[in-house]
Amino acid sequence: MVTIAQLSPQNVWKHFHSLTRIPRPSGHMEAITDYLVNFGKKLGLESFSDEAGNVIIRKPATPGMERRKGVILQAHMDMVPQKNNDIEHDFTKDPIETYVDGDWVKARGTTLGADDGLGVAAIMAVLESTEVKHGPLEALITRDEETGMYGAFGLKPGTLKGKILLNLDSEQEGELYIGCAGGVDITATMEYKEEPAAEGLVPRKLILKGLRGGHSGLEINQGRANANKQLIRIVHDLLIEFDCRLANFEGGNMRNAIPREAHATLLFNPDDMADLNDYIKEYENQLISEYVSIENDICLYMEETDMPTSMVPQEIQDNLVDALMACQDGVMRMIPTVPDTVETSSNLAIVDIREGKATICILARSSNETMKDYLADCLISCFAMAGMKVELSGAYSGWQPDVNSPILHAMIQSYEQLFGNKPEVKVIHAGLECGIIGASHPGLDMISFGPTLLSPHSPDERANIPSVGKFYSFLVNTLENIPE
Repeated sequence: MVTIAQLSPQNVWKHFHSLTRIPRPSGHMEAITDYLVNFGKKLGLESFSDEAGNVIIRKPATPGMERRKGVILQAHMDMVPQKNNDIEHDFTKDPIETYVDGDWVKARGTTLGADDGLGVAAIMAVLESTEVKHGPLEALITRDEETGMYGAFGLKPGTLKGKILLNLDSEQEGELYIGCAGGVDITATMEYKEEPAAEGLVPRKLILKGLRGGHSGLEINQGRANANKQLIRIVHDLLIEFDCRLANFEGGNMRNAIPREAHATLLFNPDDMADLNDYIKEYENQLISEYVSIENDICLYMEETDMPTSMVPQEIQDNLVDALMACQDGVMRMIPTVPDTVETSSNLAIVDIREGKATICILARSSNETMKDYLADCLISCFAMAGMKVELSGAYSGWQPDVNSPILHAMIQSYEQLFGNKPEVKVIHAGLECGIIGASHPGLDMISFGPTLLSPHSPDERANIPSVGKFYSFLVNTLENIPE
């Protein structure tokens, strides 16, 4: 059986294999930080962790290339911790179990961590190499990108010395990104006094699972079902058809992942139980029909559960369900001048209603600052009408594209020479750290690129093996041709 450490280019895959052995979910950066700093020191390079927890490693220029512009190789060290419910895995302790499936590297029931482990591995390969020719190099490996870009936000002005930044965090080989969306987190909360669960009612747990989920920016335009949005739709109809009551609702756990699963506990009149299973089966068939060719494993069912001690007061229940029904989710607008690229979107990421408190978390994105503000205002209004407290946090600006970028034109020429065709130049509907880093270090010439990854932020995440070789060859060729 082929292991990933045997794949080509071996100098990249061996480092990625090492990274899969080190638990590194967002918020747990100690082990990976120590590993990367020690890696640089063992190579005899200046290596340290800054006050924000980023790792910085500096490598002098190859002899004769000292006059080339300094290059910053940038990636992030954390990964999104998502797993299937039937998988036992502790992301803070357990390694990622990988396997090769044809042209793809996958993980067994969890996220793979190729986002952005392959970017980090490519940087490590360049730092370790005695053959790659380059000018002055800096590696900037940031912490906690996935949960709020905290490392990039904490980077102090003047830390970096380079003039060109190559962000290795894009997910389609053959594409060069010159701009990205900004974002803001919207969190709506409410505390309420629970009511005792009414006697004589029958509890049932309503479960929706088997959805594809995925990256809430890159894959928001693919029409995938949002588990929170679809389950609240079903709850809304059940409340009307069966006059039942809501005890709790839980769905999603990551702000930047389209939720794949959600469940709710409802209390029904005993006389309605005979019709309930048929109703749920019909709804499941309806969802399967609506999402044909997009979602292949939709599973909606009810199961017996313990009687909850309390339920949501009816007025609060109705207000919350109405607000969630009205909440904008998915693509709001495409870029008018680039109609195949999403401009503005939102992801109803987390819904948690239980034990006297409701919390709803949404990530809004836009490459247009005024549209981002407009969307945020819409969401604030939606949940304020339900009597919720709404707060904004983690706002970051987009990265405005520069079509006259010198490194862009150099890389287009380099790619064409290597592979015989031109790369596509795009703006990405996701949060890259380029905009934040560029704000603290004005004047950087920036490009983002990477190998092909599919379904990052979900257990279906996979990395295309041939694309990794092309990506690394392109990176090496770019470094060898940086101008003075």
